[in-house]
Amino acid sequence: MAIRDIISLLVLAGIWGGSFIFMRVAAPEFGIYVLVAIRTVLATAVLLPLLLIRGSVKDIKRHWLAIALVGMANTAVPFVLFNYSSLHLEAGVNAILNATAPMFGAIVAWLWLGDKLTKSAVAGLFVGFVGVTVISQQKLGEGDISFLPILTALLATTGYGIAACMMKKWLQGVKPLVVATGSQAMASVMLAPFALATLPETMPSVNAWVNAVALAVGGTGIAYILYFKLIADIGPAKAITVAYLVPLFGIIWGVLFLQEHLSIQTIVGGLMILFGVALTTGVLKRKRLKVKPA
Repeated sequence: MAIRDIISLLVLAGIWGGSFIFMRVAAPEFGIYVLVAIRTVLATAVLLPLLLIRGSVKDIKRHWLAIALVGMANTAVPFVLFNYSSLHLEAGVNAILNATAPMFGAIVAWLWLGDKLTKSAVAGLFVGFVGVTVISQQKLGEGDISFLPILTALLATTGYGIAACMMKKWLQGVKPLVVATGSQAMASVMLAPFALATLPETMPSVNAWVNAVALAVGGTGIAYILYFKLIADIGPAKAITVAYLVPLFGIIWGVLFLQEHLSIQTIVGGLMILFGVALTTGVLKRKRLKVKPA
């Protein structure tokens, strides 16, 4: 991998890790639905000009139903759920839980698409979910939150897994930029009634607006462009490794900007999740020892 690609990977991980900071700051003032609507509308505004330049808008019309379903499973519902969990969980914890998405993707692909689960993948799922249990036990032990915010974060990552299978089943061959732009636009339409019904009573602060715009333009629009460029340059298998870096940056940004403190137990649980994801996705493979005949 070239130095340029490594830098792009780190920048993307830094942006996506920062998204959990932006949500943590902006969600209390905007509300969960309005913040997601701002995010999807502005992200569409960033991505749509690129789609127009490439003349691919017609592809959205051709695959509108599948793209709408992906928009619901990959954007509208997960963004709402993560906004809710960000009201209760540290940004670093949400970044760690976000890493479970490939695990749920593997489970959904096994149940729906008939993909095989290797022994390493099953072991990875077990280790990963033990890691989730470790984090859950830690947070519940603090006594000031329920399991619901953790559950909503996990349901959000399940949505990502479902959406990945939708794209594999229905949208193979469709350009990623078409799916990204169309899903953001469709999600904007879906969320509009909920956002209009829950407008904040007072104008959010400048700080909240800065974080909301950064979440939409940087964490969604620009991040998608970077991600698709990485897929084109180094391939999807290497580009997906960004998932292992996002929790690291989420924790770093939370400590630096929000003075968050994550316990050793939470860090251990996070490492277990990442190790489980690595096994599930095949990044780490159990190697059989070959015994040479005497």
